[in-house]
Amino acid sequence: MSTPKIGGQAVIEGVMMRHKNRLAIAVRTPENEISLYEETLQPVGEKYPVLKLPILRGVVAFIEALVLGVRALTISANLAMPEEEEELTGWQLALTVGAALFLGVGLFFLLPTLLSRFFETTITSHKVLLNVLEGCLRLIIFLLYLFLVSRHQDIQRVFAYHGAEHKSIACFEAGEALTPENARKFTTIHPRCGTSFLLLVMTVSIVLFSFFGWPDPLQRIALRLALLPLVAGISYELIQLAGKYRFFRYLTAPGLWLQRLTTREPDEAQLEVAIKSIEAVLAGVNQREVLKNV
Repeated sequence: MSTPKIGGQAVIEGVMMRHKNRLAIAVRTPENEISLYEETLQPVGEKYPVLKLPILRGVVAFIEALVLGVRALTISANLAMPEEEEELTGWQLALTVGAALFLGVGLFFLLPTLLSRFFETTITSHKVLLNVLEGCLRLIIFLLYLFLVSRHQDIQRVFAYHGAEHKSIACFEAGEALTPENARKFTTIHPRCGTSFLLLVMTVSIVLFSFFGWPDPLQRIALRLALLPLVAGISYELIQLAGKYRFFRYLTAPGLWLQRLTTREPDEAQLEVAIKSIEAVLAGVNQREVLKNV
């Protein structure tokens, strides 16, 4: 039987793990205990099988990851600081997701498009070259953002939990017992990391946008927004291919290098939290298998 693919995300003082429709969030509380949240999800792809088709499944995965990511951060905040945080309502969650999406699209897609007018008036009028220069500007903004964020002390703790997530998943995929001692042996770099996906999105957008010329700024912005789901879908398929074929791994190599910025070496307590989250997800999977066989 193949090893289940588990995905994860670092959250506030903890780690979220997911496998298919099982979600678990483990958080280290101020009392130095591990608090656990578990949930059974209803993936939209299970309800509408057409959304499992190539490209479409990548778009769905991108949206679901964004929504679950914000929810996981909210839940972890409630677990880690119960006396300070209130759980978001449905509308508040929708607004938070919308604000996060607007910030990401505005900072990494709209801003480079507006700033690229400088290239148009002073450097070149070649449409393909203008798209490449705009893409390079997008990459620079993205890398500068990660660098500045990584300097913050609180974010460095989140990045340490990010490293714990990767180490514990690698330990599980290697078939070793899930213990902090075993997990510590593995690297903080993982090929299915969201950091690699985001960098691939930036790269794919350069190629795809170049096919649509260089219209005026408003049309260019509208075109970038309309093509963003397709960019996410293509990037997702490339990540999947990289997991199967060596050739495609070269496409994700820069993302692996970038993870040296977005991960830190975790301590034993952080590894314990990540392992607790994996164990909770696996327990839910095993329980479903037992019920199927009854």
